[in-house]
Amino acid sequence: MDYLHRFVFGIYPYIALAIFLLGSLIRFEREQYSWKSESSQLLYRGQLRLGNILFHLGIIGLFFGHLAGLLTPLAVWDALGVTHSFKQVFAMSAGGLMGGLCLIGIVLLLHRRFLCDRLAANTTWRDKLVLLWILATLLLGLSTIFVSAQHLDGHEMVLLMSWAQHIVTFRGDAADFIVSASPVFKLHLFMGMSLFVIFPFTRLVHVWSGFGAVTYLGRAWQLVRPRG
Repeated sequence: MDYLHRFVFGIYPYIALAIFLLGSLIRFEREQYSWKSESSQLLYRGQLRLGNILFHLGIIGLFFGHLAGLLTPLAVWDALGVTHSFKQVFAMSAGGLMGGLCLIGIVLLLHRRFLCDRLAANTTWRDKLVLLWILATLLLGLSTIFVSAQHLDGHEMVLLMSWAQHIVTFRGDAADFIVSASPVFKLHLFMGMSLFVIFPFTRLVHVWSGFGAVTYLGRAWQLVRPRG
């Protein structure tokens, strides 16, 4: 079990990151026509707008919330006078709000995807996998709120932050910080890391295009001149 723990939380993150980056690059080079979100609006518009808005609003909030919460050094929070306890309560509240929005959105998307015959017939196993994987990861993340509510001192949150920051700085002792973490947190981390593994092989690659679209803000205006 000690070897498995060290592999999953000390080595697997780098494997997942390598597959995420290299897989995305290879797919862009070899299968550019499959690089899309594969919209189902033409097949069935019901619940799409509301589900899409709630899902994307929630998951974007969760992504950047996790990024800032886990990777901001403790020294920064201490310098700002933010206690570990306050940060944990804030993370629970914000995560619960964004997670709730995302959950409602993905349930609506799953409902239309599986109960509409036209959509079900055009849904690939990869579409089902990514939606159900995100749902499971999300439910585990929301479950951690109830675990965290049992101890509001922020200690376990600090350990998770230390793990994440040691991973991104390539320090070999990262896995040691979360040996005693709750199994719910560990499973949530594993599911989250594995989402990066399946990322290049699903419609999730369109996320890269979303980030790339920011460059349009700096583009010059397009000039359209009528004939004659």
